[in-house]
Amino acid sequence: MLDLMLPGKSGFDICRAIRAQSDVPILLVTAKKEDIDKIKGLGLGADDYIVKPFSPAELTARIKAHMQIHKTLKAGRKEEVISTGQLRIYPGSYRVYKGKNKLELTGREFRLLLFLAGNPDIVFTRERIFDHVWGTEAVGDMSTVTVHINKLREKIEDDPSDPQYTQTVWGVGYRFKK
Repeated sequence: MLDLMLPGKSGFDICRAIRAQSDVPILLVTAKKEDIDKIKGLGLGADDYIVKPFSPAELTARIKAHMQIHKTLKAGRKEEVISTGQLRIYPGSYRVYKGKNKLELTGREFRLLLFLAGNPDIVFTRERIFDHVWGTEAVGDMSTVTVHINKLREKIEDDPSDPQYTQTVWGVGYRFKK
């Protein structure tokens, strides 16, 4: 935590000096509430800018959040991968590979694949898939699920007419076979 209004030296200068030597989280705590001060502080490398007065609970929550982010970044946490057969799905970066080839999926196709692959061997109705991928507030025809399943199959299956990953359970819905 660093106050901007310190005797003898500017908090901005101290922030700049810390950031030049370390990537430790810096939270500026100050009575300066002008946008220009916030922009300058964050531009010098501060991770957060908290204007006085503030609640001690909020300050504690912000410190904990920044410490967790710092810890995660330091650990070099790798992105989780859903892998089955030749498919590798990278949820955090919206990438899918089949063997060495990167597949070009639309956002909906990716969310559909991620939903099914994240729940392998569970059969979902078209309604449940629609609610999860398109959202419960979306209005549409359930046949859009079938259309997107077919488009997805064309991209991920060796033989879309005999799918190995996105299987149809007749009269019920679809499942992802691991």
